[in-house]
Amino acid sequence: MTLPLPSEPTVRINEVFHSIQGESTWVGEPCVFVRLTGCPLRCAYCDTAYAFREGVTRAVIEIIEQVCAFGCPLVEVTGGEPLAQRAVHGLMNGLCDRGLTVLLETSGSLDISACDPRVIRIMDLKCPSSGETEKNLWSNIPQLNSLDEVKFVIGDRADYDWAKSMIEQHSLISRCKAVLMGPVFRQAAGLDIAGHEGLNPRVLAEWVLADRLAVRMQVQMHKVIWDPQTRGV
Repeated sequence: MTLPLPSEPTVRINEVFHSIQGESTWVGEPCVFVRLTGCPLRCAYCDTAYAFREGVTRAVIEIIEQVCAFGCPLVEVTGGEPLAQRAVHGLMNGLCDRGLTVLLETSGSLDISACDPRVIRIMDLKCPSSGETEKNLWSNIPQLNSLDEVKFVIGDRADYDWAKSMIEQHSLISRCKAVLMGPVFRQAAGLDIAGHEGLNPRVLAEWVLADRLAVRMQVQMHKVIWDPQTRGV
């Protein structure tokens, strides 16, 4: 009797696009983004809520071929929360096997230990104004290595002070490649995103300088280049 072949691995995908990397130490580089559908968190300032449910189920190998067709050596797997789909590991492994530099943007709420060691993890630690601080999975911290990056999205002074304490408590400066701090995006017209008024980046810069804090400050470059509400960039 012939046994049926196992079903082909699939993931639910929101979008795949080629753009400029807007954050992290890779900022400014051309990058292919693979955005997966779904996220167990509901951060107050979320700017990709459309990825909570919108998407289509696609074969992992099909996505790998699509990414490779861009001819770009850098790819970021993001969401939503990409680690919420177990098949994402096969996707990232396959991208690494093709010789691509693979970044993973993750909320830090799910276990990162199963990631291929070739994957560079950019892990968010959720500050109090996100409303999701209790979702931080602290067992992820010892898993970080010298290639990984930790990100704090800062909405107010309380977030900043909390982030400083986490940096010191967990020795993050020496544990990973970079510690990133960025303000919750503030629209030029004073409008908010997802109910959060945002933080003036100059204010955050002044706090960092006053404290001689050894972090890398960032703004979301793609929201400066394109309209902040534009998808696929």
